[in-house]
Amino acid sequence: MPIKMIVTDLDSTLLGADSTLSERTKSALAKCRAAGVKVAYATARGASAEYLVPDALVDGQIRMNGAVARAGERIVYECLVSSRLARPLLVACNARRIKITAELCRGSLGVYYVNEHRHIAGAPPHKQMAVVDFATHDADYEKIFMVGLTADDEVFVTQNLPDDLYFLMARGDDGFGMIMHKDATKAKATAALAAHWGIKPSEIAAFGDDLNDMDLLAYAGIGVAMGNALDEVKDVADHVCRTNTENGVARWLEENIL
Repeated sequence: MPIKMIVTDLDSTLLGADSTLSERTKSALAKCRAAGVKVAYATARGASAEYLVPDALVDGQIRMNGAVARAGERIVYECLVSSRLARPLLVACNARRIKITAELCRGSLGVYYVNEHRHIAGAPPHKQMAVVDFATHDADYEKIFMVGLTADDEVFVTQNLPDDLYFLMARGDDGFGMIMHKDATKAKATAALAAHWGIKPSEIAAFGDDLNDMDLLAYAGIGVAMGNALDEVKDVADHVCRTNTENGVARWLEENIL
């Protein structure tokens, strides 16, 4: 069955080592769209995604690891974490002096609510940051993330995690962990976006490299792991393409779609 939709992760997947889009990648995506194939990205990023991949280059955007999906300006999927649900965990983590950020993205501006242990100086233009007391703060969050987590911290977060949330560590040595609603996943957001366009899962090709891409690659008709992907990601993929520094996504599209 022909591919009608492409969904790709950004960091270490569509973007190069310098977090930019190569001209070859831009060309491949443009040609796919010209051929009637919908192009969307699915990232754990919030507002910063638009600065890396302008909305004009894609048909859809899945941000915050699947908490929000948009087709153009229209929100087709949204799954937030209420402060009431997350409060006991956040208060406990704050007492442990864990650096917490609760993020909410609106348009091209990301609102970052941080605890007293999180350094907020020098925020880039797309971030609006404020120190709050999570014991009393009342808001809905698209994603909660923590940095500098130790192995003991990971165990602590997991043991205190509410049933309706899930916790995921990202690759790297900075101890970066993400907390989202259990229904905020790249696969579920992609399913909503595909349904909006009348596209079947079997008509989707998806690309990724990290643990939070595994559900997406398993859901899509064709799951493609990057050459630089984790072994666990490669295990669930149907194909493995070149690395992100070798224009892996663009090469695969050129050879299999265009």
